[in-house]
Amino acid sequence: MRRYGLCVLSALVFGAFSPDHAHADMLDDWDGWTFNMTLENDMFGSDTDRHYTHGTRFSLAPPEGEVADWLRDAAGYFPFFSDDGTLRASYALGQNMYSPADITLTDPADMDRPYGGWLYGSFGLVSDMEERVDTFELTLGMVGPASLAEPTQKFVHRVVGSPQPMGWDHQLKNEPGLVVTYERKWHRFINVETGLFDLELDTSPYAGVSLGNIFTHAEAGTVFRFGQDLEKDRGGPPRIRPSLPGSDYYTSTDGFVWYLFAGGGGRAVARNIFLDGNTLADSYSVDKKPFVFDVQAGLAMRYHDVRVAFTQIIRTKEFKKQQSPDRYGAITVSYQF
Repeated sequence: MRRYGLCVLSALVFGAFSPDHAHADMLDDWDGWTFNMTLENDMFGSDTDRHYTHGTRFSLAPPEGEVADWLRDAAGYFPFFSDDGTLRASYALGQNMYSPADITLTDPADMDRPYGGWLYGSFGLVSDMEERVDTFELTLGMVGPASLAEPTQKFVHRVVGSPQPMGWDHQLKNEPGLVVTYERKWHRFINVETGLFDLELDTSPYAGVSLGNIFTHAEAGTVFRFGQDLEKDRGGPPRIRPSLPGSDYYTSTDGFVWYLFAGGGGRAVARNIFLDGNTLADSYSVDKKPFVFDVQAGLAMRYHDVRVAFTQIIRTKEFKKQQSPDRYGAITVSYQF
């Protein structure tokens, strides 16, 4: 079923971009939809291959107002979510990989974080009230061999010529996962127009909470942006959770615009299965740190219907015997049909 889901999403994406005239009607059906592909990897930010080593996320966001009734009803049960704004939905499929610092060891050291994978699907609902954006997200997936992280990492390492990871026999056990996330962002809380080349400066603080057997934490932070046409990009490029917030949707432009962004956010961590180990089964684990902080900076560019962004992230130590903070990068490509 998981392989089927990946194949279906790929078929939709490549079919939509196909130049064949036979797909014209299909493109019309996708009018107003936004596709996002996000790749996060420590290769983009350092020469290491460890800890949160890779993440892939594909998402589709329909036009505003096209929200399934069941998703709208589910969000109504959450006490802090307001549906007074413009409603938008988002559907995502992703995979995260986690590994110890030395992947050549057959039996990883107890002091290092365990191997783990997370294959998931997410259903999100956004209520955009101009100055405030509420996000509700439900994520379901699998941890363990069922996440397909082991064959995926081994295949990629063979293709690029990297050392083969040897310790996946000690990865976390199979476990279904559920995460419910709520996030509130005060969009453009401070907004300054410079009057020079249409350049603007804004900042958008945020706060949120995630509850589940995979991640449970509370978080807060802010993101600064400096550049052009900031209002049409409702929060910056999407990222892979846990992370600073981004947005799956934006408004196309008449030409080329750009902006720089930077920000920081902290999390009070109650549970992280990739550090704490399986919920009910015996597995590798490490002593996690209760507070984790992310700092990021990057560049986003939009040209008509396309958005491309690169982000550099530094994450503080996540467990007590970790030798140094982690650094990785994110590449996001988005297209609005």
